[in-house]
Amino acid sequence: MNTEKICTKLTQNIKTVISGKDEIIEKMIISLICGGHILLEDMPGTGKTTLAKSLALSSDADFRRIQFTPDLLPTEITGLNFFNQKEGDFVFRKGSAFTNILLADEINRATPRTQSSLLECMEERQISEGGVTYKLDRPFMVIATQNPVETQGTFPLPEAQLDRFFMKLSVGYPSFESEVDMLKNHGVSSPVSELHSVVSREEIISAQDEVRNIKVCDDLIDYIVRITEATRNDMDVKVGVSPRGTLALLLASKGKAAVSGRDYVIPDDIKDVAVPVLSHRIIPNKLAANKSEAACGIIKRIVSGIAVPSEQV
Repeated sequence: MNTEKICTKLTQNIKTVISGKDEIIEKMIISLICGGHILLEDMPGTGKTTLAKSLALSSDADFRRIQFTPDLLPTEITGLNFFNQKEGDFVFRKGSAFTNILLADEINRATPRTQSSLLECMEERQISEGGVTYKLDRPFMVIATQNPVETQGTFPLPEAQLDRFFMKLSVGYPSFESEVDMLKNHGVSSPVSELHSVVSREEIISAQDEVRNIKVCDDLIDYIVRITEATRNDMDVKVGVSPRGTLALLLASKGKAAVSGRDYVIPDDIKDVAVPVLSHRIIPNKLAANKSEAACGIIKRIVSGIAVPSEQV
């Protein structure tokens, strides 16, 4: 499949900067070819921004970065109408969201009003201002980062915003070998500055169209629905996965099949993407010290407790 070749080129290029994180790199590429958005949540200094920039720079897509702060205005993201005295009329000045890949760094440091300015562009791929709707170019992807430990001066993302993220990922600390490689590679210069694009925007759009045509048999569609339905009836879950989450799990499974070189989904594809796609879409009942880890554990338990279809078409 053409999509597999595209994903391989992206993976090899990103690995020149980030080593030992093959799984998370694959998940980010799956999100890209599925047209989904990513929330990267981890400790400071683990490479969240570097990973996001590496993915963006590996394609020739337009890339913009916004540092989210409490004084960031919604119009800096979406744009605004201003009166141009020379032309004698109002002119729309585009905001940072008019790009292909938008890095929203430390998104939870902005006010809820500013965070909400991303809702329309993330879901509808458009921005409305002054009674006019502006369509965003394909591909469009938001990669947001946040630090889960420093809560002072932050504004937690509401459930409506979390549900619009296709996957929630955690980079994690590197292995001993990977950290040694990092010191050697970053000792002289930053490998990110030397990255070059290996795929075009047209190739990414082609991959997104190809993913939609991946075949899923009826038994696996039932399997996906049983998983999300189980989250709504689980004793440890206060709020279960929404129908948007069910659709995301289906599409992510197709993306996993595509990067694996198949034009059909197998049960392992669904299992592989279930946690990053569903864990941020549930609210655990019990008050856990780390709600993210509790949600991941619940999704793993639910998936392991549902019978896998024995036949596939």
